[in-house]
Amino acid sequence: MSPRPGHFPAKAKSVIWLFMNGGPSQVDTWDYKPELEKHDKQELKGFDQNTGFFTDQVGPIMKSSFKFARHGQCGAWGSEIFPKMAEHVDDMAFIYSCFTETNNHSPALFQINTGMSRMGFPSVGSWVTYGLGSENQDLPAYVVMLSGPLAGAGTSLWSAGFLPSVYQGVQFRSSGEPVLFLDNPGGYSSANRRRVLDTVQQLNQAQLAEVGDPEIATRISQYEMAFRMQTSVPELMDISKEPKETLELYGAQPGKASFANNCLLARRLIERGVRMVQLYDADWDHHADLASRLPRKCLDVDQGMAALVTDLKQRGLLDDTLVIWGGEFGRTPMSQTDSGSGTATKPGRDHHKDAFTMWLAGGGVKRGLTFGRTDDFGYNIVEHPVHVHDLNATILHLLGLDHERLTYRYQGREFRLTDVHGEVVRGLLA
Repeated sequence: MSPRPGHFPAKAKSVIWLFMNGGPSQVDTWDYKPELEKHDKQELKGFDQNTGFFTDQVGPIMKSSFKFARHGQCGAWGSEIFPKMAEHVDDMAFIYSCFTETNNHSPALFQINTGMSRMGFPSVGSWVTYGLGSENQDLPAYVVMLSGPLAGAGTSLWSAGFLPSVYQGVQFRSSGEPVLFLDNPGGYSSANRRRVLDTVQQLNQAQLAEVGDPEIATRISQYEMAFRMQTSVPELMDISKEPKETLELYGAQPGKASFANNCLLARRLIERGVRMVQLYDADWDHHADLASRLPRKCLDVDQGMAALVTDLKQRGLLDDTLVIWGGEFGRTPMSQTDSGSGTATKPGRDHHKDAFTMWLAGGGVKRGLTFGRTDDFGYNIVEHPVHVHDLNATILHLLGLDHERLTYRYQGREFRLTDVHGEVVRGLLA
């Protein structure tokens, strides 16, 4: 886990990925489509009706319930439900033309996080730490935090897969015990823990010398990391020492679990040299009642995300920190009906794999950029398609890693994050 140089000079040193688990609706957030208003409640002609997950519940075109306006000097469109993030569009690069290959949550989550639509493969954070190591030997290089229920595909999303398990993501919690099973039991001192670890390490070293299994070396290093984390993690997670104005900026409350707290902790983590931080926020799967549920979700995250960008910028950290926002896919521009009835009293939108929006900021990305384009309904991509493999290739490139050279031999084959695909999206690079 010692820090290692990449294949070429990097624009970004670390990544904060704001992952909206469930699939935010692109046509209700950032990809403004006035044609939806003109054709509201009409049938969408000439398009594949089977792209959604519930193919028997395809309703008519549904306009957005929210007002859009242009923002910043770049004039990017933004929905009224992201008022604070709309103030930062001049720092953001919007990709309107992302697409993936599956319209079910778990396979899509696997694909954007691991490059494959099935479990068992290393996550993007594991590939990053495998390629670059860590700049802080007292904290994991790859940290995950959740707000809301666990992501649909579970802990496999931050698994090291077949890479050595030292590159596994470590889940932190913003309230209660920060890392499970890290604290000593009551009445058990650090000196006692040190004596036990020294004895266990002697046994592990003897076993490693005999069989040479790299997982034993991982176990040795992880025991030592856990011991150091008993000191470093409590200090890191104690946001009560942050200035009052910083807590108010984020809307963070010490001791309470929230997305805002996680955003502040993400800044504290990358300040300390952590390479990759992923914040998973749950409940973006709005098959029904989108008009009230989506604004509530945006309210949950808007202030924390905007504060994170502001804070990073004020501290001079945004230039070499890549911030990413998005989900595993988007939503259809049609309404989703109730099963069998053909109507919906509180309609939502179904899954849509063929077009969705993500944004990036900092870390070598052009600012105030809109990239790619969808058709008048936000349904199909008509300009500069960006597959999730291309997105991951670009992330690695910004970190100084060539996605075609970052490989690991497993079961007789050289594997990589982008499998045998992926192109760096040069149009996004500053």
